[in-house]
Amino acid sequence: MQRRRFIKQSALASAASILVSGSALPLVAKPLAKMKIAMVGTGGRGVGFWGKPVVENYGNFVEFVGLCDINPGRLQYARKVMKVDCPIFSNFEEMMKTTKPDLVVVTTVDSTHHEFIVKAMEMGADVVTEKPMTTDEKAVKLIMEAEKRTGKKVRVGMNYRYGSFFTGIKEQLMSGKIGKITSVDFHWYLNNYHGADYFRRWHRLKEKGGTLLCHKSSHHFDLVNWFLDSDPEVVFAFGALENYGKNGPFRHSHCRPCPHKANCQYYFDITRREDLMEMYVAHEGHDGYLRDGCVYKEDIDIYDKMSVQVSYANEATLNYSLTTYSPYEGWRIAFNGTKGRLDASEGIPWEVLGVDQATLHDKEMDQSAEKETARFDKIYITTNFVKEPEIVKVVQKKGGHGGGDVKLHDSIFGAGKKADPLKYAAGSRDGALSVLMGVAARKSIENKRIVKISELTSISLFEKRP
Repeated sequence: MQRRRFIKQSALASAASILVSGSALPLVAKPLAKMKIAMVGTGGRGVGFWGKPVVENYGNFVEFVGLCDINPGRLQYARKVMKVDCPIFSNFEEMMKTTKPDLVVVTTVDSTHHEFIVKAMEMGADVVTEKPMTTDEKAVKLIMEAEKRTGKKVRVGMNYRYGSFFTGIKEQLMSGKIGKITSVDFHWYLNNYHGADYFRRWHRLKEKGGTLLCHKSSHHFDLVNWFLDSDPEVVFAFGALENYGKNGPFRHSHCRPCPHKANCQYYFDITRREDLMEMYVAHEGHDGYLRDGCVYKEDIDIYDKMSVQVSYANEATLNYSLTTYSPYEGWRIAFNGTKGRLDASEGIPWEVLGVDQATLHDKEMDQSAEKETARFDKIYITTNFVKEPEIVKVVQKKGGHGGGDVKLHDSIFGAGKKADPLKYAAGSRDGALSVLMGVAARKSIENKRIVKISELTSISLFEKRP
């Protein structure tokens, strides 16, 4: 229905500026013209999320004018899959000078995000970046300073906020049914298929992804910041590498030539994935990147179990954990309030029957899935001194992160400025605080001490987010 509405509105849109929503964070394209987009980083996330779906669904409003990557083979693959004929570049500054984009999409390795974000703004473009915005406090500072200096804006792709289930939770919290929120319990479980994949790829190295406390948990931290509408102040964490890496009984460079594949429960046959063979394996000769790396490689230096405690400016506390080798994929969250408690969960096997754990993540990421089903997610609200909980049913949305991917794209690439009463849009401040929580947790583990967010940034922290 949204797509049909956009098509009907295209005639009106051509007579006005194309605005990217973001409440106070508009990204403005030229009047009477399509928004000119350039993308740096043409791996799976770039092509599969920010590339092909945007071309297919928003071609009336946007135009890709350049693609950039260090791997020439992946660039050619990206252009083919996205069905665009724009020029390709190995040099980012050359692309910026040649194409002069309105908007740059950054989907490179996490630790390099800040380089392209800052340079893009300095060369006249607004930016949409994949989460995490970056991986350390120094890079956060560079981004914030560049945004202020140039007057350009950064938008962070926090698609979880837009998901139907998380939206339902946010709405119930805003209703005041459980009173003032005093604490949050949030536990995320990655199964042995999805969780293991982070230890095959570049994410396994702290220097590339800042550990999963940045790459993965910043997504979750942002959700809690959004739910509480308050800023984190103090962090304490535990973490260890106990299953992958050096803990393995054997190891090799990657799965295809591995002599232990018959005995390895984590063996990944990448040859069964045509898309990964075309995108990565066919172009290994250019950069040496192995998409089916061994999960037991001894260079792995990130944590596979993490537990984080956070105190907020509004005096709420967060108890969070991330497990990367669970037998099932899912999460649980609970909010304790002065008037009651809210409980919600997703993916717990005895609550959701018939789940194929091996393909669960692929289905979650699938941009082509149907938008709605006849099934519901449930939110349980138990108020004090009332025996039976209220059960709030939320219609399940399909298509990437509970329908969140489509809504995020719509807010950025669709025509016309859109109201944002739930404050969905995540700007640089949101991106910074979610990253800094991960950085603080990492430093807490390494130094075995409490870390204050104020140690890492000059960003003012508020009881209620500005």
